[in-house]
Amino acid sequence: MKIKKILVSQPQPTSPKSPYFEIAKKHDVEIVFRPMIKVEPLTVKEFRQSKINLAEYTAVIFTARTAIDNFFRLCEESRVNVPDTMRYFCTTEQIALYLQKYIVYRKRKISFGLTGRLDDPQFISAVQKNHKEKFLIPVSDILPERMEALSALKIDLTPAMMYRTVSNDFTPDEKCDYDLMLFFSPVGIHSLLKNVPDFVKDGKQKALIGTFGAPTAQAVKDSGLELAIEAPTKEMPSMTSALDDFLSRHNAQVP
Repeated sequence: MKIKKILVSQPQPTSPKSPYFEIAKKHDVEIVFRPMIKVEPLTVKEFRQSKINLAEYTAVIFTARTAIDNFFRLCEESRVNVPDTMRYFCTTEQIALYLQKYIVYRKRKISFGLTGRLDDPQFISAVQKNHKEKFLIPVSDILPERMEALSALKIDLTPAMMYRTVSNDFTPDEKCDYDLMLFFSPVGIHSLLKNVPDFVKDGKQKALIGTFGAPTAQAVKDSGLELAIEAPTKEMPSMTSALDDFLSRHNAQVP
């Protein structure tokens, strides 16, 4: 059966130049952006239980825009003034540019990686050059992948849970009528099985599954599901490149 309808379990891209839109046009498929998870901010009271003093840190590592929002929110609600001397390290340029929502963007205080990974060489190099800083990394209840790359640097680093990831439940009239579903977090897989308890019926899945990141792929395997697309790989470093390649091969084989 040809792939005609795809779920991408992320918010819809804001840029019309997103590769997803190009893929939809190239392969004549419908792509629906429907997050399977959502973020719940921790309250100030909950955050204070960690006994982390935000004013003590001189550098912050951001892996997502959500982390930026929650860091500055908690600083404001805790009445912590973020100094102009604070240094920021982001895993992508897009995340770094998002900082403009809260601060005056100065390149000398903001560094970013190229791949979005914590073990990205450019990102690691920037952190190493500033190894004497006291680093904070805002995280959810699920730690970012490749945290060990930072631990290996032997820097003063504190993970600070500022938000949690929970299932974004289906509405009563919402259908699961996709041919392929793409996931980016283990919580997304758990959300799928919670919302679609008959996802596997008579030994068959309702849809093919693709994942980004080793933990998400492992969650699929642990759930007894079959995996059709697994990224990143050396050949396919992004979800979009893996999807494009898969559709080219799969739909060409099906009449």
